[in-house]
Amino acid sequence: MMKSARSEAEEKFAKMRKKQKKAQEEGDKAKIARLRALRLAKEASDKDTLDREAADKATAKGKTPSQ
Repeated sequence: MMKSARSEAEEKFAKMRKKQKKAQEEGDKAKIARLRALRLAKEASDKDTLDREAADKATAKGKTPSQ
């Protein structure tokens, strides 16, 4: 039995929407992963900066930095 043009169009539309939704979710996951990596890199950089500043202050006072 042949499908009507309307039902074929509805099926194509549903497939297209499903494909778009999947692409959107993958894009969101990639964006979240990129933002997480940036946040972790910033946290590591901030920690390194604080450690260096603490070492510089300890050296300036004539002490050795504790580790």
